[in-house]
Amino acid sequence: MKKSARVGRPINRPEAFMTDRFTTLDAPEEFLSAPLRLTIDLSAIADNWREMARRSGKARAAAVVKADAYGLGIEDVGQTLYRAGARDFFVAVPAEGATLRPYAPEARIFVLSGIWPGQEEIFFENDLVPVIASEEQLAFWMAVLTERGPYPCALHVDTGFNRLGLPMADAMALVDDVSRPASLDPVLVMSHLACGDDPTSPMNRRQLDKFQIVSAAFEGVDSSLSASAGIFLGSDYHFDLTRPGIALYGGEAVNGARNPMQPAIKAEARILQIRDAKAGESVSYGATHLLSRDSRLAVASVGYADGYLRNLSGSGIPLRDTGLPGAHGVIAGKRVPVVGRVTMDLTIFDVTDLPENAVRSGDYIELLGPSMPLDDVARAAGTIGYEILTGLGLRYERLYLEGDD
Repeated sequence: MKKSARVGRPINRPEAFMTDRFTTLDAPEEFLSAPLRLTIDLSAIADNWREMARRSGKARAAAVVKADAYGLGIEDVGQTLYRAGARDFFVAVPAEGATLRPYAPEARIFVLSGIWPGQEEIFFENDLVPVIASEEQLAFWMAVLTERGPYPCALHVDTGFNRLGLPMADAMALVDDVSRPASLDPVLVMSHLACGDDPTSPMNRRQLDKFQIVSAAFEGVDSSLSASAGIFLGSDYHFDLTRPGIALYGGEAVNGARNPMQPAIKAEARILQIRDAKAGESVSYGATHLLSRDSRLAVASVGYADGYLRNLSGSGIPLRDTGLPGAHGVIAGKRVPVVGRVTMDLTIFDVTDLPENAVRSGDYIELLGPSMPLDDVARAAGTIGYEILTGLGLRYERLYLEGDD
């Protein structure tokens, strides 16, 4: 059920009206009647890439499609971005690169986890570029090159993140190491910002200063420092290649700033039942939510098995005691709150304040989308849009909207 039909965009819709991007009147019946449905606007993703390419200035813009294109489908998204003009892609593991290759035939595909013994065949057969990220990987890769001969790689240098990356001193020593194989000829040197989503953080400048030294040492080799957030920090951070990821999918890249990206998805759940409940009665597991008034409740077919996190449960729940407000959905253009605990397959929304004829069993509630932004939902759960997006479960019936290229 992960992938399903693809349809073209409706012809007679006003492009300026953003919420109308997700009109699905011509969708197949299995989508229109699905308990859960996810509409993915491929044209919006392409437009977002073009916008990030524009903001990258003189640098080329790659496309990060790891984690199945942030949960939206690496085949469809990869092909869309390739058609839009992306010629550099980043994936996390080689299997993702092998899946992407037929859809981006002339692109460079970089594998961020690098290469390990036993993976040589998948790299060479699919023309994947390993990102060498540790001393152990570097030693293995040099042995491979000694036996095989020239093959491109990238070098990941740690400038303060303390996650993946060669120590800066080791990377600098490599420049003048006469014992290294002549075939070790990196096509890219890269690093990653720890605090790029916070423009006020002094960490950004410290990492930039270090990476400028690395970039200068690897003269003639392309350099890349910035993912989505770093692109917004300005041209000093762009170097030769940028790596937009979350921004392509409509997510916020910079904390506290207006999000300029187009929404790329709409997730909806079918309402299975509308029920009346009295003031003083409890709702959902644990009886943690007591109704303060006579209420109408909409029971929707979505739960934490679908990535709708338990932390999105309605307020007044001792199990988390975080002060988080709980999530909202959107019905008939109005936000309605989650009440009680989110369960595995079901979530309950309070629709008391809607007109009685505004919602009925069988209708759909928007969970994520133009009217319920991804990052608003993430904040309600105390997390980030990345986790919400990549955690969408397998039960959504998917519909891919395509525009004219």
